[in-house]
Order: sequence, then structure tokens, then C-alpha cells
Amino acid sequence: MSHTAEASHHDDGSAVKEIWKVTLILSVLTIIELILGFWMMGINSEALRLAIKGSIVILMIAKAFYIVGYFMHLKHELKNLIMTIVVPLALFIWFITAFLYEGNSYKNLRNRYDPYKKAQTEIKVHKSEEVK
Repeated sequence: MSHTAEASHHDDGSAVKEIWKVTLILSVLTIIELILGFWMMGINSEALRLAIKGSIVILMIAKAFYIVGYFMHLKHELKNLIMTIVVPLALFIWFITAFLYEGNSYKNLRNRYDPYKKAQTEIKVHKSEEVK
């Protein structure tokens, strides 16, 4: 009986340590994302802004996988079960990227080949002087 009580007590201590570790890691990642976001607002270089946005996205994906691993308990699961969740997620991300790319391509082609749309985008409107 005392053996199970000791094992239970030991598990609770490690569980609390693991919760604090997860909280600390997620907090640090969030603080880094916020710092990068606020720093990005003052930067004028488009290349540097794009690099910062990319690093924020990478940090967000890392945080999402960490959350899935610990709070959905996938860290201790079988690899096949993990793949049944990760592969559809990767396909979903690919679908979003493909749809955004295709939509942007459609918008550009519509503006290029439709004479009415092209004329509408090229019309310059000048401000008229106000009558007093």
C-alpha cells in the first residue's frame, strides 16, 4: 500500500513540474512573438518586416505543436495516431496556401484580361476645387 502512495506522490510532483515547464515555455514563446510584433511596427524595410513575420509564424507553429503535444496528450501516443492527426493538418495548411495563391492569381488575371476592370483601375480621379 505504501508503494502505491509513494508512486502516486512522485507522479504528482513530476506532473506539477511538467505543468510549470509547459507554462514557462509557452509564456516565453508568446513574449518573444509580442516583442517581435511591436518591434516590427517601427521598421520601414519590407524585407526585414517579411522576415520578422515569417519568424513569428514559425514561433506560432512551434507553439501550436507544443500545445497539441501536451494538452491533447499526443506526446505519449503511438506514432501512427500522431500521423493520423499531423498529415490531415499538413494537407489543410496546403489547401489554405493553394486557395490563397489561386485566388490571387485569379484577381491578377481578371484585372489583366478584362478590359472593363483594366480601365477602371487605370482611371485617375483628380480632386476638383471646392466652390465657396
